[in-house]
Amino acid sequence: MKKNKKKICFICSAGGHLEQINQLKKVKELYNDYFYVTVETKATQNLKYKKYLVKDLYRGKFKLMKLIRIISLFFIQFWIFLNEKPDFIITTGAGVAVPMCLIAKLFRKKIIYIESFARINSTNKTGRFLYKYANLFIVQWEQLKDFYPKAIYGGWIY
Repeated sequence: MKKNKKKICFICSAGGHLEQINQLKKVKELYNDYFYVTVETKATQNLKYKKYLVKDLYRGKFKLMKLIRIISLFFIQFWIFLNEKPDFIITTGAGVAVPMCLIAKLFRKKIIYIESFARINSTNKTGRFLYKYANLFIVQWEQLKDFYPKAIYGGWIY
């Protein structure tokens, strides 16, 4: 199988979002130049791929702390983007992926968003926000096309 020379940034939260990204084995076989950006947890510290671990978004009541964390995350991801120079971004969400996707859009790079497998009959904030920026928006349940009419039904990743 011939390898593609494009570079991929896989960015997502830890847990289920990361598990879905890890299911994209055929994509990784096709593109040998890729890296991860994900939330720092005990589980993600042991990832065997090239990775950048970042702090998760602040989820408390203090809006100022959340704003500070988002700004910090934006600058960290901007540095990662400039250092790695990905050709496109693949994400399953959640909020940690938003800054990288906006940076990619600014640099006219492709964004592929895969709506979470857990989203069967409803949307989430990240999906609703990135829907208008994604070059390719994939849903894993056909009924989500009611919410995202331009999305592609791709079936289950699992």
